[in-house]
Amino acid sequence: MTKMGCQMLWLLLALTLMMATVSTGGSIVEECDPGDLKGLASFRGGIHMDTSGRLAKWVGRRCCRWQGVSCNNETGRVTEVHLPGFISTADFVFQSQMEGWFSPSITLLTSLEVLDLGGLAGLSGRIPTSIGRLKNLRKLYLYGNKLRGSVPESIGKLLKLEELHMHENRLSGFLPPNLGCLKNLNALLLHSNRFTGSIPASFSNLTNLMHLDLHDNSLTGHIPQNIGDLQLLKELDLSDNLLNGEIPASVNNLTSISVMYLDANHLEGEIPFPSNYGQMPLLGFLRLQNNQLGGKIPPNLGYLVSLQRVSLENNRLEGAIPSSLGNLEALTELYLSGNKLSGVIPKSFGQLSHLILLTLSHNSIQGPLPNEMSALQNLQTLDLSFNSLNSIPRWVAELPSLSRIYFAGCGIKGQIPDMLKSTPSPIQELDLSANDLTGGIPAWMGSLTQLYSLNLSRNHLSSSIPASVADFQELGVLDLHSNNITGSMEHVFKIGTSFPGGSLTYIDLSDNSFTSGIQQISVGTLERVVYLNLSHNLQEGKLPTSMEKLKALQSLDLSYNKFGFGLVEALANLSHLETLKLQRNQFTGRIPAEFLNLKNLKDLDLSDNLLVGEIPAGKPLSDFPQSCFTGNTGLCGKPLSPCKS
Repeated sequence: MTKMGCQMLWLLLALTLMMATVSTGGSIVEECDPGDLKGLASFRGGIHMDTSGRLAKWVGRRCCRWQGVSCNNETGRVTEVHLPGFISTADFVFQSQMEGWFSPSITLLTSLEVLDLGGLAGLSGRIPTSIGRLKNLRKLYLYGNKLRGSVPESIGKLLKLEELHMHENRLSGFLPPNLGCLKNLNALLLHSNRFTGSIPASFSNLTNLMHLDLHDNSLTGHIPQNIGDLQLLKELDLSDNLLNGEIPASVNNLTSISVMYLDANHLEGEIPFPSNYGQMPLLGFLRLQNNQLGGKIPPNLGYLVSLQRVSLENNRLEGAIPSSLGNLEALTELYLSGNKLSGVIPKSFGQLSHLILLTLSHNSIQGPLPNEMSALQNLQTLDLSFNSLNSIPRWVAELPSLSRIYFAGCGIKGQIPDMLKSTPSPIQELDLSANDLTGGIPAWMGSLTQLYSLNLSRNHLSSSIPASVADFQELGVLDLHSNNITGSMEHVFKIGTSFPGGSLTYIDLSDNSFTSGIQQISVGTLERVVYLNLSHNLQEGKLPTSMEKLKALQSLDLSYNKFGFGLVEALANLSHLETLKLQRNQFTGRIPAEFLNLKNLKDLDLSDNLLVGEIPAGKPLSDFPQSCFTGNTGLCGKPLSPCKS
């Protein structure tokens, strides 16, 4: 053989060896381990839909070449299965979905270190009771599926487990106490399931845990007393459960905590932290709202200088607001509404230079507001509603960033303050409801062109609506109910006529003395309205047929007026209508048979009119009680008395 022939022979031999080892990245193992192959094939067999197309490529016996499967280079055993629902590459982002049964044969992959089946949306079944066989497992992602049943006890055998993500499923039952054996665990996410029972005390053994999220379940009992042993814990979320008792004092030992959400439970007692300066130094986000916490806001809360967002609203906190809260220089949002706080707002609040939002509504705070608050250059939202303030200081209208102003129920008297017509930052939301305001709606109100929500209800406003309100460009919510406003409401129906489509979604003009205007409904501005209440006024005449084009309307209340003539068939075209109240008017004639097309109707009242004839037979009209039709002496048929032949 020539020298060149020998070289060619060696080259062919080398290429053959390379081809034999490519599937394992250098290993001489060619085919998949029989147990691994069986486990993967069974998993694939349980899936009947895969929008990513990955499983369709699982053919042959060389499973280490399959998409989403990784193997050990030396043993050839499968070590990782990556089939997440969310797929991101340099070229595209894709949310895939799998539907089918989670095969327990997946536990045949006994060398598995990572199993990622998260976010597939349609994976059903149960977590295999044999999950404990996967003793090498470090990461288990099963979140975002339709898995049911309980967490098997054998999961406590996965002693190498570092991350366990099973949130957003339909898992139920008790949390197994032997989860506390997984001492290498740094992330335990079980939120948004249906777990019941108490949080096992053994969870305090998870001393490497950095992220614990159990929110949105039905957990009861107390927070474990030794939860403070989790000194590496950065994020704790136990919100939206049924936990009771007091917050354990041991939380003061959570030296790494940055996020703590305990809101929406039944926790009681006083806030026990921090007990000393320097504790919980990294805590930036604290939510304790919607509990039954009592006592005073602890002055030591001012030691938590890293706090950025704090919510203590809807509890039973009482007494004065401690001035030490002014030390929280990083604070951007402070929620204290719905408590029993009294006294005045501390002058130290003027030091909260980063504050963007402050809500103190529904307390017993008294005025005057401290002038020092005029230094809050970044404040965008100020809600002091339902306190005893009696007036709005001029500096409120001079804050450079303020755009959402809520002073409802504050005992404010006189006319709507003129100082609001020209503010450094355009007003987007204004609520002055439930005060003692008098006079008319000022013409300058229409110059607030970026106003989205206006609530002047439950005052003593009179006169008519000025034509300038038609200049509102962005108005989405208008609430003027329970005043003494007279004249026509036509200008309301012209709001945004220069801007096709309009922004209005909610209109309440009820409990006033309007006499006209409904005939001027401009369909182009109301096509997005879902709520329209014109009840308890003095309007009369026939309903306009143009109302049929209010396609988004879900609630219509025209009760307690003087509307007459027949019920317009146009109302039957409002297919999204859920509430229709027309009682106490003077409507005549028959109920149109087309009303049977209102399939979404849940609340109907046609009582006390002059309607006659037989009630159209069928749903939804037949589902309503007699009281919805009484007071119409000529009306008959189910649910009223049968019609006479």
